Amino acid sequence: MGGVPVKHHSKSKVGRRRSHLALKKLKLNVCANCNGPAMSHRACLQCGIYKK
Repeated sequence: MGGVPVKHHSKSKVGRRRSHLALKKLKLNVCANCNGPAMSHRACLQCGIYKK
């Protein structure tokens, strides 16, 4: 059967489990070609160059 929790989970226990679910901040680098913001290991959104 299943589906119904047998024991109650406290707010702190649930909070500790969910503490790793927060979104991480984007880490942007500077494009070597146009000096615009670019994510690492991705093509630049402004000029389209990939790590020259």
